[in-house]
Amino acid sequence: MKILILGDIHSNWPAISAIDEQFDACLFVGDLVDYATDPAPCIEWVRQNATARIRGNHDHAVAQRIKPKGATGLGLLAAETRPIHWELLGKPQIKYLARLPATERLRLDNKTFYLVHATPRDPMDEYLRNDAEGWRTRLKDIDADYVCVGHTHLPFATHVDDITVINPGSVGQPRDGDPRCSYAVLEDGQLHFRRVSYNIDATLKNMRDNGVDEKAVDIAEHMLRSGGMTTGERRLLKQKPD
Repeated sequence: MKILILGDIHSNWPAISAIDEQFDACLFVGDLVDYATDPAPCIEWVRQNATARIRGNHDHAVAQRIKPKGATGLGLLAAETRPIHWELLGKPQIKYLARLPATERLRLDNKTFYLVHATPRDPMDEYLRNDAEGWRTRLKDIDADYVCVGHTHLPFATHVDDITVINPGSVGQPRDGDPRCSYAVLEDGQLHFRRVSYNIDATLKNMRDNGVDEKAVDIAEHMLRSGGMTTGERRLLKQKPD
């Protein structure tokens, strides 16, 4: 059985549409919206293709019409793009976001999967990276073979006793220094992380066409073209041995 695992699309339709995979099941770990400006086809893709899907913090914020307060960086980007979502999305689409569950548990291929955007302790907001001991404290009450998460935009797999935690990385806004959209495939028990290039220019054009302020577009362009890293961070990454 081939299971596609993905998350953090963030309204980036050119990114999600670049994934060309055949699959038997698809697990979506949250954050369909915010940061880019093409939410409707992204929502429709997940509606049509996801076997199970959950709510991310940005899905919650858009559905509940929470106004972002940031004046710089990602806060400014959300402040510029979120009101555009409220103009572009109809009531059925907003309702779809609002009704996404915070967690989901299902069984596929004789294995149990638990989906949560951040962590079981704090499903929406806690950031936890590839830290086995940190995950151990969050998983003590979880009965599953696989725990699939998102939120950090960093792909990893970590093993905690009999549980494998999988973060597929971000489709629409990677932050690990690789600008290609990131996702994972679990096929017959073998986990593979995959990357695919997409048309970043098309994403930025859509933002400009929807009236996003150029300062916010500049932030988005840096994030998308650098894979979310500063120049210094990328330099240090290149200096590390393989």
